[in-house]
Amino acid sequence: MSDVQPHHLLDYELVDVVDADTPTRLKALGDPLRMLILDLVLERAMSVTELAARVRRPRGSVAHHVDLLVDAGLLQVVRTRKVRAMEERFYGRTARTIRFPDHAHGNDLPFFSDARSMLDHDVPDGTPGFFTMRSVRIPHDRAAEYCERLEALALEFSNAPRGGDREFAMLLGLFATNRPVAPQEATDGD
Repeated sequence: MSDVQPHHLLDYELVDVVDADTPTRLKALGDPLRMLILDLVLERAMSVTELAARVRRPRGSVAHHVDLLVDAGLLQVVRTRKVRAMEERFYGRTARTIRFPDHAHGNDLPFFSDARSMLDHDVPDGTPGFFTMRSVRIPHDRAAEYCERLEALALEFSNAPRGGDREFAMLLGLFATNRPVAPQEATDGD
């Protein structure tokens, strides 16, 4: 996995990566409320009641979404406690990072539209932010190396201590393009 040391220790254990490799998982991740729930429990485990209060939705509706995420293997019960003869469950993610296969959603990954909808265009000057896109013809082993480094950076970002008065999001990707490439230059002796 990654040798990134966690800066932010959660109150439950989870693995670094889970693959969104089934139709059930992809469908579960297609809903903005479920994505928000998954983000919220990265801070700490929460009960359905706490999640409902944070997202300002009815408890029954949030419970339904939590159940779908549990069934998909993206959320888990990390502890329970007794409250007036009832068992209250606290939920956490199964993994810090959810990795999407390159064929997910017919090549239209759900988090692109989520990122566009979350982008705050009215931030004060000096607020950090950065976008870029580069295309480079490189060997597969170098691309794999970059993928590992980007995944480590994403894990470091999600492990960051919580604080401040603004949420920041990171969207990373490295993918093979469908663009034609120029042939390699012939070298002397070919």
